[in-house]
Amino acid sequence: MTLPAVSDVDLARSVAEEAGALLLAIRARGGASGKALGDAGDAEANALILDRLRAARPDDFILSEESLDDRARCAAERVWIVDPLDGTRDYAEGLDDWAVHIGLAVAGRPAVGAVAVPATGRIYTTAEACSRAIVCGAPPRMVVSRTRATDMVERVGVALATTRVGMGSAGVKAMAVVDGRADIYLHDGGQYEWDNCAPAAVALAAGLHASRIDGSPLVYNCENPLLPDLLICRPELADQVLAAVAALR
Repeated sequence: MTLPAVSDVDLARSVAEEAGALLLAIRARGGASGKALGDAGDAEANALILDRLRAARPDDFILSEESLDDRARCAAERVWIVDPLDGTRDYAEGLDDWAVHIGLAVAGRPAVGAVAVPATGRIYTTAEACSRAIVCGAPPRMVVSRTRATDMVERVGVALATTRVGMGSAGVKAMAVVDGRADIYLHDGGQYEWDNCAPAAVALAAGLHASRIDGSPLVYNCENPLLPDLLICRPELADQVLAAVAALR
């Protein structure tokens, strides 16, 4: 299969940026609020993303939170896994911590990713992520949901004497670890592949630890896209977090 000249990561970046700009424009134009605003953002961003990816990579499959799932993708080597609007409630409430995820799984692994945080003008990709000499917080900083942190997450946070920092979407939390604003993102409340494929790809490219909470690898393009738990953290903290999780299960 011959792919067009634009690289996968450049494609992911451009699509994430364009979808993010559209979402900002939808929110700015008014006429909708609350759930209606979130639904409009989801639908319009999804349509744009599908159009751009299908035009650039017509032979690839796409798994999107906002589209019907074509299970024929399970036999494919390359599958784009996207969340057009990660953090719909935050977006609809006028907050900044929502994101656009454009990920590419190759042979089940998170190979390419772009995570745009449009309200802050930030975009993170696997091409630009790099391992940096970031010193862990003392105590470690752990990002958690502002509204519904699970019992497991709270107990691990207490066991490791972390400082908990409330944030919105999964992508925003993961990118806080990538850029050094946090040290641990632990989730066990139920996610799907589109919630974490792009963030995990960026985190791994940055030299961070990314796995299931039992330490097993993250695998994508499964028949059932449920991927209920996730750990992204500074590599030097991984063993401590995984041991704390194991002790509490």
